[in-house]
Amino acid sequence: MPKNNPTKSVCVFCGSRFGTNPAYKTAAKDLGAGLAVQNLRLVYGAGDVGLMGEVANGCQSAGGETFGVIPVHLMDMEVGKRDLSTFVITENMHERKKVMFMNADIIVTLPGGAGSLDEFFEVLTWAQLGLHKKPIYLLNIEGFWDPLVMLIEHQIASGFADKSLRALFQVVETTPELLSLIGEN
Repeated sequence: MPKNNPTKSVCVFCGSRFGTNPAYKTAAKDLGAGLAVQNLRLVYGAGDVGLMGEVANGCQSAGGETFGVIPVHLMDMEVGKRDLSTFVITENMHERKKVMFMNADIIVTLPGGAGSLDEFFEVLTWAQLGLHKKPIYLLNIEGFWDPLVMLIEHQIASGFADKSLRALFQVVETTPELLSLIGEN
């Protein structure tokens, strides 16, 4: 059973939809539960829809601590989940990302849409600029992020990014593998 005071926090960026593959939903729920079991606090976008809701519900059902951050304009659309351990409402998306990032030790991106890409690239860019050294993981459920990794490798090969960019994030294929790596950090 999880302890009351987590030692580390994991920021999870993910979709506000479930996507077409049921494996995404399972991965989100398993990740949330696994964070709780490892006594890690979940930091996420505070929505109760899609993969966001699944990861939070998984964490809560396993007795974990949850820290959600949502901008006021998404309270209705993303169904702000008010039963979290900590629930923060921000004025805008930029503030949301900053609060999530500042309250996390590790960053994970699950499958998602444009918002998840924005979040991933912002923390990746900050790492590239030397603004942080937090571990960044892409949870590549059934190859979801393969096209993104290929794009980044194309950018490197085309001379628009240094090869060191690829070393700033790790691609992980399964939730158990991710939980194992997170446990080592």
